[in-house]
Amino acid sequence: MKRLLFIVALISLGAVAGAQVLPNALGARLYGGDTYSGAEISYQKGLNDRNRLELDASFGFKSDFKRFALIGIYHWDWNIAGGFNWYIGPGASLAYDNFDENTYVNIGVGGQIGIEYKFRDLPMLVSLDSRPMWDFLGDVNGLGVGAALGIRFTW
Repeated sequence: MKRLLFIVALISLGAVAGAQVLPNALGARLYGGDTYSGAEISYQKGLNDRNRLELDASFGFKSDFKRFALIGIYHWDWNIAGGFNWYIGPGASLAYDNFDENTYVNIGVGGQIGIEYKFRDLPMLVSLDSRPMWDFLGDVNGLGVGAALGIRFTW
């Protein structure tokens, strides 16, 4: 019960605090998870003061597995304090996988939750997030979970 009250209080505080969604951010995310690791080219486009769209081109790898994916996530952003924000939102992915010499297309749905810090005097944004996605097709279907560190240039 205490945990539920804490979550409700955190969301309520976030609802009254103004987010600091930036118009544009471009950079990279480095991630590791239970299935594979990789890197992404990441672009964020601010839609208004509290929402943005994140579009990523992902390159995943493991010894016997390679993946190229396009990912889209819609974010709701809330300010914690100063340059710190937290965000959450739904998303989807379209992937081209190569597993043990077999290739296939994979579709996934999921979401993303994370925190970020916008440096005061630098046009830079650093984030730490998790993006659980459920893949529906191919040999690597099911829930995949991991964490990522993102660094983006903002303007």
